[in-house]
Amino acid sequence: MVALEGRTLERWRETDLFEQVKSVRKGGEPWVFYEGPPTANARPGLHHVWPRAFKDLWIRFQTMRGRDVPRKGGWDCHGLPVEIEVEKAAGLKSKHAIEALGIEEFNRRCRESVRRYVDDFVALTERAGVSIDTRDTYWTMDNDYVESVWWILRQLYDQGLLYEGHRVVPYCPRCGTALSSHELGQPGAYQDVVDPSIYVRFPVVGQDFDLLVWTTTPWTLISNVAAAVGADIEYVRVKAHAPGRRDLVLAAARAPEDSVVVDRFTGSDLVGWRYQRPFDFLPVAEGANAFRVVTGSFVSTDEGSGIVHIAPAFGADDMDVARAEGLPVLNPVGADGAFTDAVPPWAGVGVKAADRSIIDDLAARGILVREAPYEHAYPHCWRCGTPLIYWAKNSWFVRTSERRADLLRENKKINWHPFHIKYGRFGDWLKNNVDWALSRDRYWGTPLPIWRCPDGHDTCIGSVAELAELAGADLSALDLHRPYVDAVEFPCPSCAKPARRLVPVIDAWFDSGSMPSAQHHFPFENREAFEHAFPADFICEAIDQTRGWFYSLLAVNALTFDGTPYRNVVCLAHVVDEQGLKMSKSKGNVLDPWQVFETFGADALRWYFFSAGSPWTSRRVYDDGIRESTRKTLLTLWNVFAFFATYADIDGWTVAGAGAAPLAPTHFLDRWALSQLDEAVNTVTAALDDFDALTAASRIFTLVDDLSNWYVRRSRRRFWGSSDPSVFATLHRCLVVTSQLLAPFTPFLSDELYTRLTGEASVHLSDWPAASGFADDEVDAQMAATFRLVGLGRAARSDSGMKQRQPLRRGLVLHPGVELSDEAREEIKQELNVRSLEDVESLAGLMTWTVVPNFRALGPRLGPLVNDVKAALAAADGGEVRRALDEQGYVEVAGERLEAGDLELRAGSHEGFAVMQDQGWAVALELALDDDLRNEGVARELARELNELRKQLDLAITDRISLVIAAGPKVRAALDIHAQWVAGEALAAELVTAPAIDEGAHEIEVDGETVRVALTVV
Repeated sequence: MVALEGRTLERWRETDLFEQVKSVRKGGEPWVFYEGPPTANARPGLHHVWPRAFKDLWIRFQTMRGRDVPRKGGWDCHGLPVEIEVEKAAGLKSKHAIEALGIEEFNRRCRESVRRYVDDFVALTERAGVSIDTRDTYWTMDNDYVESVWWILRQLYDQGLLYEGHRVVPYCPRCGTALSSHELGQPGAYQDVVDPSIYVRFPVVGQDFDLLVWTTTPWTLISNVAAAVGADIEYVRVKAHAPGRRDLVLAAARAPEDSVVVDRFTGSDLVGWRYQRPFDFLPVAEGANAFRVVTGSFVSTDEGSGIVHIAPAFGADDMDVARAEGLPVLNPVGADGAFTDAVPPWAGVGVKAADRSIIDDLAARGILVREAPYEHAYPHCWRCGTPLIYWAKNSWFVRTSERRADLLRENKKINWHPFHIKYGRFGDWLKNNVDWALSRDRYWGTPLPIWRCPDGHDTCIGSVAELAELAGADLSALDLHRPYVDAVEFPCPSCAKPARRLVPVIDAWFDSGSMPSAQHHFPFENREAFEHAFPADFICEAIDQTRGWFYSLLAVNALTFDGTPYRNVVCLAHVVDEQGLKMSKSKGNVLDPWQVFETFGADALRWYFFSAGSPWTSRRVYDDGIRESTRKTLLTLWNVFAFFATYADIDGWTVAGAGAAPLAPTHFLDRWALSQLDEAVNTVTAALDDFDALTAASRIFTLVDDLSNWYVRRSRRRFWGSSDPSVFATLHRCLVVTSQLLAPFTPFLSDELYTRLTGEASVHLSDWPAASGFADDEVDAQMAATFRLVGLGRAARSDSGMKQRQPLRRGLVLHPGVELSDEAREEIKQELNVRSLEDVESLAGLMTWTVVPNFRALGPRLGPLVNDVKAALAAADGGEVRRALDEQGYVEVAGERLEAGDLELRAGSHEGFAVMQDQGWAVALELALDDDLRNEGVARELARELNELRKQLDLAITDRISLVIAAGPKVRAALDIHAQWVAGEALAAELVTAPAIDEGAHEIEVDGETVRVALTVV
C-alpha cells in the first residue's frame, strides 16, 4: 500500500488533481469549511494528522455530493508557542535576553521559524491525503490579516467591549505575560503538584487568643491585608493544648474532636476583629482599614481552618473582597515572579521558591501551628510548563461576560457532535464566562492597536489608512509588527499631544478566532467572498479547542457580527498510546506519522482512525491496531479486486459500453449483493450527513466482509470459465461503488481501485453514488435467515469436532416464522456441506433433557426432602418433565408440586446428532458417516491440499498440470470414486495413481495419511 500511495501521489501531482476537483465543482451549491489553523512552532505530529483526517473526510464527501467546498488552509503564526521555540533555538532565557537581542531581530527569527515549520505541515498534509488547500492559505502574521484583526478590535472598542482593567490574572513569570482563562483549559495546563499547606496564628489585637488561618501559598502571607470568614459558619475558641500558648479560633467543623471549646461564635461575630499580620515588610497608607476580619462568600469548611487569608494582589476572590471592603493591595512581586527589594530577606527570589524559607521563618517566630503536604491540580503555562501565579496587573480585556447571553443564544444554533458537549463542557464554559484577558506583554503577535497620549486619551486604530492619516505619512509599506509599528506616533485627536502605541500584543487565540473575516482581508476587500462563506457549515478539532479555537471563534464573531460562525462542529477526543497514556517524547511512546506512513501507509492510519471506535473517545494508536484494521478491510478489499481482475482477464470479460442493457440480476447471490450495496450506500450517506464517521466506516467494513467472505466465496465457481457475465457485472459494480464510498476515508486505495476498474481519471472527480433500485427486502430476509442457520450449523459442527469438509447426510433446520426459499435452502445446504436439508417443527426428538433441583429455591423449603426430589428427577424422563412444565406449568415429583423456577433443565444433543439452537431457531446435523460420505470427505481434503501445493509452487491460476499420486488406502478409495472431480478441482489434465513415486515427489497430509504427489505443468 505504501508503494501504491507513492504512485498515486505522483499521478495527482502530474495531473494537478486538486485543481481539477475545484474546477469540476465550481458553481455548485456551496458547503463551507473553516480550517482551524495549526500553530507552526514545531514539526507536526500524529495528533495533527488525527483532526486533519476527519476534516478531509467531510470535505471529500461533500465535494463528491456536488458541493463547491472552499478548503482554504491557514497558519497560526503568532504567540508564545512560536516565541518559545525561537528562545530555545537561540538560548534565550528571559525577556531581558530577548530585548538585549533586539525585538526586531527576535521577531525576524520568529517569522523565519514559522515559515520553516509550515513547509513540514504542507508536506504532512499532502502525504496524509488531506485535500486542504495549502497553496491559497491565510497567515495570521500577514499585514492584511493583522489589519482585519485591528478592524475587529475597533468594532469591540466602539461598542465599549474593549477596556483596560487592573485585575488578578493567571500569569507566567517565565514568559512574563498574562494568560486568558480559557488557556487554562489547554492540555497539560493543570498538573498535580504537592504544595505546603500551613496553619498560621494571627494574634487578635486586644484579646488573649489567635485566629487560626490556613493557606497553601505561604509566599502570599507577606501581602496579607485581611482574614475572611463565612458569615453563617459556626466558629469556636478552643483551649490551647500547651501551657503558655494562646487559644485558637477556627471553624467548629474543623476543630479536632478532642478540643476543649471555650466559646462559640458565628462568622458575623468575628467581623471587625483586628489582628497582627504575619509580616510587616510592606507599608500601608495611614488610615488604611486593613488587618481585620471580613466575610467572604467563598469561605467553606471543606478543608483548612474555615478562616482564609486575603492577599488581593494574588487572588481574584481576594481582589473582589478588597474592592468591597476598601482594602489596600500590596504587591511586592515583580514581572519576573520574584520578590522585589521591598522584601529584603527574599529579594530576587522566585515566590514559589521562597515558600520553604518563609515557613521556616514562621516556625522560628512561633506562629506556625502546623505544616502538611497538600496535593492538588495547579495551573501551569500550557506552553512552557512554568507554574503560574495569580498576579494583579493592568491588562486589556474583552467584555465577553457582558455578552454571555448572546454567546449562549448562538450556541443553541450549533449542532455539536457529540451532542453532550453543547450544554456540557462548552455550554458550562459559556455560562461561567469571564472577561477575556486579551493583552500579552510579549513581542511576536498582533500589536494592540491602542495609542495613548500623556494625558491618558486613548485612540483605537481600525485600519492602516486611519493610522496613516493620523500620522500624516504613507504607511502602506509598514510592517504591522513590533518594533516598526511602535515607532509610529501621531498627535492625539483630543489634545494634540503625542500619542504612542501601548506596548502589549494580543492573545494569539484572538487571531485564530478572527479567521472567518480576516482570511479574506474583510472589510477592506473580498466583502462578497466573506459574506458567502459566513457562517461555516463545518469545523473540526480536538476537544481541548472547546477552551481554544471553538470558543475564540464564537466569541470574536458573536461579538462582532452578532452570529455564530459555524453551524456544525465535530469535536474529537485525543490520540493516546496503546495503554491509553498521552503520547510524549519523555515517555518514549510517540509515534512519528512519517514512520507510520512509510510502514503502513496513510490510508491504513486514516482507516484505523475512522473505524476503530467513536472519535469522541480517546483513540489508542499502535502498530498492531493499525495492522489489524488494515488487514480486515483494506487488504480484504484489495484481494477481492485482485480476484475479480484475475478472472475477468482470464474470461475476457469487459465492462459493457454505453447503450448496453442495464444490469438485471437474476441469481440469488447477485440480487443479494446488489441489494446490500444499495443499503450500504444509503447507510453511509445518512451517517456522513449526520457527521457519524464510525457508523459509516462500520457499514463499509460489513459490505467488504460480505463481498469477500460470502459473495465471492460462494460465487467462486461461477467466475471460472463463466458463461454468466452477470457475476462479473455484479462484482464490478460492487467494487466501483465501494471504492466511491471509501474515497473520503482512504483517498489513495479508493482512487487506485476506481481508476483500474473504470479507466476514468479519478474517483475524486466522480459523483457520490446513489442507490440503484436493487434493494430487495425479501432477498435480504432470506439471506439473513441463511446466515443465522449457517452460523448455528457451523457452531454445531465445530462443537461435535466434525471437519467442515466432511459431507454429512442431512441437516435438520428449525426457523419459526420464516419460509425458506429454494435458493436459500441451496445456500444453506452447500455451506453446511450436507446432502439434504429438512425442516422440522421442533427439536423434541433430537434433544435429551436432564432435570435437577434448583437447590437455592428448594433447599430452604424442603430441607432434607430435597434429596428425595433429586433422586426422583434422576430416574424421570427429562423430556416428559419438560413437556409437563410447558403444558401445565408444574410437575408432581416425590409427592411435591414443583414449578419451573424450582428446577433446572439442561439440554443435550440426541446421540447421533450435533444440535445448536438460539431463541427458537436451531440446526441439527446427522453425524453418522458411511463409506460414501467418508470417501467424499477425503476427496475434498485432497483437493484442498493439492491447490495449496499449487500456491506453494507459484503456479498460475490457468496452469494445467499432470498429477501422479501415491497414497494409502483411504485416499486410494476416495480417488476410485472421485478422481475426475479431484482432477477438475486441481486443474489436472491427467491424474494417475501409482503404488509409489521414487523421485521428484511432494508430500502432503490428507486425513492422517501421507500422500506423495508428482506434479508437472502441461
